Amino acid sequence: MTADLTRRRTAVSALFFVPGVTISSWVTRTPDVRDLLGASTAQMGLILFGLSIGSMTGILCSGALVARWGTRPVIAVGTTTLAAAAALIGIGAAAGSGAGVALGLGLFGLGMGGGEVALNVEGTEVERLLGRSTMPAMHGFFSLGTVIGALGGMALTAIAFPVLVHLAVVTLVGLATLATVIRYVPPGVGRRNDAKAREAGAVRAAVWKDSTLLLIGCVILALAMAEGTANDWLPLVMVDGHGFDAALGSAVYAVFAAAMTLGRFTGGRFVDRFGRAAALGGSAITGAAGLALVIFVDDQAVAAAAAILWGLGASLGFPVALSAAGASGDNAAARVALAATVGYVAFLVGPPSLGYLGEQYGLRHALLPVLVLVVAAVFATPAARAPRAVRDVEPARG
Repeated sequence: MTADLTRRRTAVSALFFVPGVTISSWVTRTPDVRDLLGASTAQMGLILFGLSIGSMTGILCSGALVARWGTRPVIAVGTTTLAAAAALIGIGAAAGSGAGVALGLGLFGLGMGGGEVALNVEGTEVERLLGRSTMPAMHGFFSLGTVIGALGGMALTAIAFPVLVHLAVVTLVGLATLATVIRYVPPGVGRRNDAKAREAGAVRAAVWKDSTLLLIGCVILALAMAEGTANDWLPLVMVDGHGFDAALGSAVYAVFAAAMTLGRFTGGRFVDRFGRAAALGGSAITGAAGLALVIFVDDQAVAAAAAILWGLGASLGFPVALSAAGASGDNAAARVALAATVGYVAFLVGPPSLGYLGEQYGLRHALLPVLVLVVAAVFATPAARAPRAVRDVEPARG
């Protein structure tokens, strides 16, 4: 591995870390934010809808922006936006403004959704150059960020540290990280000239008709829904559904995030040995087991332990399925963008619908649709098998 490629991989990993620590810092403070706003469960669902709208706007625009400018500026703008949004969320919470929090979440989603596609295009290119499965480990830095953010959030929740100050510090960490590593992301990756852009537009239209890619997208949707549901609701599920206090609810989320991190840092070896389809199938089965225990077993110890299965099950879904999408045919950038767009539907429909269902039936039972999706994903995972030519030439990539 050359020094430039090492620095490039390190930069991508650090840039995955920033949204991880930012989103977990927000998630662990959701009970405090809810109390500051005086919001009901249904109202919190509507506030979270800002994150969904921003994410979908970012994801839908990102592919065209990458084709026009390349990954580097899209990553830079996206990371700056999501970092600054954390401070805005804190300001909205301190002011008791649900609209302000929703706006901050919208900008967070815009930055994360836009930057995520560019980061994954960059990550799949690094993986291709390395010739082995590295996307899970790069996404592992996102999960490592969630662990660090969750532990910090848990401690700060316990001492009633001001939400605004907490999230302002998170903003500074994100901006400092970006300024340090963005220089190592080379310019021009994913960028196309006018002729290539027209050709890419035709390819993007064609990939919508690729049934294999759409099945991979369905796997992403289900496992992203499992991951996103935990990011949005897990502390409140533990508080309202299993009787934990706010600090212990945040601690269970930290356990989930730690399991995600472990799964992503160790999952690359499993992918290289057994292939993407087996990795995704095992992830879906494990995640379904964890969700089922949280939903159906009314026991705090079981619920906390089930968060480990939930986290391990969700860990490989997004990175491995995106790798599979990029390897499923020509124009990897368009395929990654399409698969990510399908997956982000989970972030659009998940928070508000779960908020409504939670208000009517309780948050534990509101997780049932997520469980159904994850079980269904098990049957779609064979689509992630690498094409025969790829398996013959690059066996190490699954």
